[in-house]
Amino acid sequence: MADWAISETRERGVSMTTSTLREVEHEIDIAAPADTVYGLIADVGSWPRIFEPTIHVDILESFGDEERIRIWATANDTAKNWTSRRVFDRAARTITFYQEVSAPPVASMSGIWLIEPLTESSSRVRLQHNYCAVADDPDGLDWIDRAVNTNSLRELDGLRRNVESVHTAADYTFTFEDSLQISGAAADAYGFIDEAQLWPERLPHVARVDFAQPSPGLQMLEMDTRTADGSVHTTKSYRVTFPHRTIFYKQVTLPALMSLHTGRWSFVENADGVLATSEHTVTINAENIASILGADKSVDDAKAFVHRALSGNSMATLQHAKAFAEGRG
Repeated sequence: MADWAISETRERGVSMTTSTLREVEHEIDIAAPADTVYGLIADVGSWPRIFEPTIHVDILESFGDEERIRIWATANDTAKNWTSRRVFDRAARTITFYQEVSAPPVASMSGIWLIEPLTESSSRVRLQHNYCAVADDPDGLDWIDRAVNTNSLRELDGLRRNVESVHTAADYTFTFEDSLQISGAAADAYGFIDEAQLWPERLPHVARVDFAQPSPGLQMLEMDTRTADGSVHTTKSYRVTFPHRTIFYKQVTLPALMSLHTGRWSFVENADGVLATSEHTVTINAENIASILGADKSVDDAKAFVHRALSGNSMATLQHAKAFAEGRG
């Protein structure tokens, strides 16, 4: 199987009054059938799991062979969001995309995924981008060049690793949730989770928080969390908020025992108030089990350990959110 590579970079002028259009292509060979790979790329719900830069994807509309999506992702270590339209050609195994609303310094961005069968059990994925910068700014274009190159390589490598190790990854990945009924308003329970900058004052297991909101509905949260044994772990997450219903997040700085951690806080109103739920999806980093838990410990032991730790923190947070919301009633 060939290694991934940048195969071609081109540049051309669009018109006398508009910007320089940059054309870039990346490709990778994957030991999996083309239809399998195509299906994974088509399913945006899997993107936060398989594509390292992707934080969250929301499907805005779906009609026939087209869909509109809103994507939150990191680019050059900066969180951005944009709205794109995708057009599917399943027979040709292509997905064309273009950004309807871009985030500066991007003025326009479009491209195409092309999945080509090499053999019955292998395929080549080509990812093409066409873009230009706001006001044709050279610094902006350089920023986009770096972001497209970095994210394309990460996405293609993540796709390859996910497809080729799908059975192993499934053994290491699990999802669970904790829920608590609150006799209060959804807005108050949601607000407690949303206002993470106040957690060191409100949550005894949170030692420090670095909180920023670069744009409405998009948050960066870095915090030091105390565990039951007294140790402190630092994590960094990006969060996407939908008041007063849901907060999605993805950890980008992880404890050593995890290679993936995404989650969701949800708040569903009912006759008794609101049901608050914390959901986690985790992939165990099997390489670190022995050094952290001991040579005799298994993947199941690691899952149980992580489950207890995350559930403990989630339930503690939900209990404080309950007290806060019910105290406001």
